[in-house]
Amino acid sequence: MAVITVQEAFDHIASADPAKFEGINAAILFDLSGEGGGKWTVTLAGGEAKLEEGETTSPSMTLSMDAQDFVAMSNGELNTVAAFMQGKIKITGDMSLAMRLQSILT
Repeated sequence: MAVITVQEAFDHIASADPAKFEGINAAILFDLSGEGGGKWTVTLAGGEAKLEEGETTSPSMTLSMDAQDFVAMSNGELNTVAAFMQGKIKITGDMSLAMRLQSILT
């Protein structure tokens, strides 16, 4: 099923295979701009993903991008690495976490 909204993209992350979160203990802030944008925090701990609307005070990593690009990335229509290289994704914080996040999003 194709993801068509930002909320569906986050639901996809929250329902992903727990093995994808193995060994990750982090809070990731998604700062999405444009239509459907907003701020969401995904906390990964103990093999589980917890999603909250709003921002955490001390994220391990912040991912900033356009909300529609986030949806396209979740659908596999936008290559994560290419989007980063083109400046469509901005990452602050733990870059190794950003690399692991790619497998969680798709």
